[in-house]
Amino acid sequence: SPIAMMEELHSLDPRRQELLEARFTGVGVAKVCFAGGSGPGTSPARSLPPVVRSSPQHHSLSNPPGTSDLTVEKLTAMENNKNSDLEKKEGRIDDLLRANCDLRRQLDEQQRMLERYKERLNKCVTMSKKLLIEKSKQEKMACRDKSMQDRLRLGHFTTVRHGASFTEQWTDGYAFQNLIKQQERINSQREDIERQRKALAKRKPPSMAQTPPLSLEQNKRKSKANGAESEAYVTPPLPLSAEYHEQEEIFKLRLGHLKKEEAEIQAELERLERVRNLHIRELKRIHNEDNSTFKDHPTLNDRYLLLYLLGRGGFSEVYKAFDLTEQRYVAVKIHQLNKNWRDEKKENYHKHACREYRIHKELDHPRIVKLYDYFSLDTDSFCTVLEYCEGNDLDFYLKQHKLMSEKEGRSIIMQMVNALKYLNEIRPPIIHYDLKPGNILLVNGTACGEIKITDFGLSKIMDDDSYNSVDGMELTSQGAGTYWYLPPECFVVGKEPPKISNKVDVWSVGVIFYQALYGRKPFGHNQSQQDILQENTILKATEVQFPPKPVVTPEAKAFIRRCLVYRKEDRIDVHQLASDPFLMPHIRKSVATSGASGTAIPSTSSSSNSSASN
Repeated sequence: SPIAMMEELHSLDPRRQELLEARFTGVGVAKVCFAGGSGPGTSPARSLPPVVRSSPQHHSLSNPPGTSDLTVEKLTAMENNKNSDLEKKEGRIDDLLRANCDLRRQLDEQQRMLERYKERLNKCVTMSKKLLIEKSKQEKMACRDKSMQDRLRLGHFTTVRHGASFTEQWTDGYAFQNLIKQQERINSQREDIERQRKALAKRKPPSMAQTPPLSLEQNKRKSKANGAESEAYVTPPLPLSAEYHEQEEIFKLRLGHLKKEEAEIQAELERLERVRNLHIRELKRIHNEDNSTFKDHPTLNDRYLLLYLLGRGGFSEVYKAFDLTEQRYVAVKIHQLNKNWRDEKKENYHKHACREYRIHKELDHPRIVKLYDYFSLDTDSFCTVLEYCEGNDLDFYLKQHKLMSEKEGRSIIMQMVNALKYLNEIRPPIIHYDLKPGNILLVNGTACGEIKITDFGLSKIMDDDSYNSVDGMELTSQGAGTYWYLPPECFVVGKEPPKISNKVDVWSVGVIFYQALYGRKPFGHNQSQQDILQENTILKATEVQFPPKPVVTPEAKAFIRRCLVYRKEDRIDVHQLASDPFLMPHIRKSVATSGASGTAIPSTSSSSNSSASN
């Protein structure tokens, strides 16, 4: 009924009431007027607005015809527009609902697929861990088998008791014992040959020009004159000159052969000593690994699988590990604090490590080891994750080979200076302060490859608050560092701390280059750090001296002198070091001359032909 329709109208949104009322009342709607209020006892929601209906005969409202027709037309247009908008919106809503359902269905499918991929990835990670652990165990077993074999061949440590204490003593293996026996045999043969040569020299025949040889009759008469004693013992005749020289030549050849054999034994002995150093290092590594808390391949921070121990320092262990997230090998350095330390000392150590991490993590250079991560294990230990390099450090290389060629040393120094230049171009600049062979990693273990600088534990940040371009910055950690590689200004003691700059690293570069070329340190060689400090060795290092051998070019010596200038005011800085002529590419004189004169440079073939014709 119309009343029911009107009630439904009032139950809807007020903005749609006009349109629905016009639809329900038909064409003869005159004007819609809503009462401003309702009387007492009536509900506002149920009150109906007064509606004026037109008579069916005239189809007109009580108001003027023009007004009624205009209102109906407007209502009709509004209704049509509203209906059209509603249909569009409802259609759009339906489309969006369908799209939403499709997206939800796709999302659910992707979630299920993601879960399957996660499950597969977890299985892959689990299998990778299993395979890596198996491989690591096999490598550990192989290392221990080889170590046991080398114990017999190269030697081993034995525990010897001295009173109430026990000490470890090294015992050489059969390889060294055999070489020692060969040396003893050569020495015995040499002594025998020398004895025979002396005996032959006593019987050396006289020269033909000095005394003619006695005839057989003269010898007989001389023997009779000597009496009965001479008859019992007949002196052997002197050898002829040819026989003497023949025997002398044999002795020389035998001595030359023994000398050559002795040189071969000495070379083999030096080679065995290098192998023995590796063996001793491996024995210590295995011993430390067997006593380590992390020997059973734990996964740290749910990410880093420890494989085997690389080395051990004072308060840290370095493990080769595998990053399960990035799928790469890394070096995990585990810092373990002494549990007996006071909380203040632990806090200082941890603060120092955090400072190193903050410095190192921002560095990005191909000649600097990258620092990937940092996390705590417990209150007494934390870890830093570093880039893994296969080779050893320069210190180990020099212990094995004593020295290197100038070309190899120059290549290493060029790479070091490149890294130092980067450290002084970033903001704020950084002084490494602890450059030494032990902190120079040889990527492939040889002197003819790439290097990387590591260990920024003593680095100094040259920020605006602490650094002055004229005087430098105060050295607040005097006494720290490796004394052989620090310049004299670091040892000056006064009322105020000494001032340092990047010239500290320049001095270290000169010392490292000198040691690489000559196999010894320029200052304080074979001295302990305590002796260097007590005897003021570095403070007295006013001038560097070069031994005659091995032969080094004057350019290399001049470069070392520029690095090891005593007064820091006269020493070059890192930027000047980077542009030093010794580190610049070598230009052939012929090319430079031809380029300067503007003449063409002859080709290799023509030059070689001309030289051949000459």
